[in-house]
Amino acid sequence: MRIRIILFLLSISLFAQAQTPKDKTAILKVLETQRLAWNKGDLETFMQGYVKSDSLLFVGSSGSTYGWQKTLDNYRKTYQGKEGMGQLTFGIKKVDFLNKDVAFVLGSWYLKREKDEPQGYFTLLFKKLNGEWKIFVDHSS
Repeated sequence: MRIRIILFLLSISLFAQAQTPKDKTAILKVLETQRLAWNKGDLETFMQGYVKSDSLLFVGSSGSTYGWQKTLDNYRKTYQGKEGMGQLTFGIKKVDFLNKDVAFVLGSWYLKREKDEPQGYFTLLFKKLNGEWKIFVDHSS
């Protein structure tokens, strides 16, 4: 029984590590596309990194929100106009694959605006859907 458990855990570890560098690059590209869109003040393009579904979960300082449209509406309310959005920088700390179609990303965010420079951390869960990596859970603080 103990050997079965060890083999099972080893197979999970090897499977999770079996992702190609192409998958990690694709996830990083989603984040870079979001960053560039944000810095242009383009929330619609920024939101293309998220799964367009009512099941999208966003957890921020004011609690949890479900749904792509509700998340977009909250971004519009919180970050009004290009000046309110500022210039975004990400610091990616970790990209781990939980299985062949799910990845965990840990990182930091930093906004440079005229009046302030807020910053924080995020954890994201990405899912590969129809060959594309999309964020389906975002916890940002």
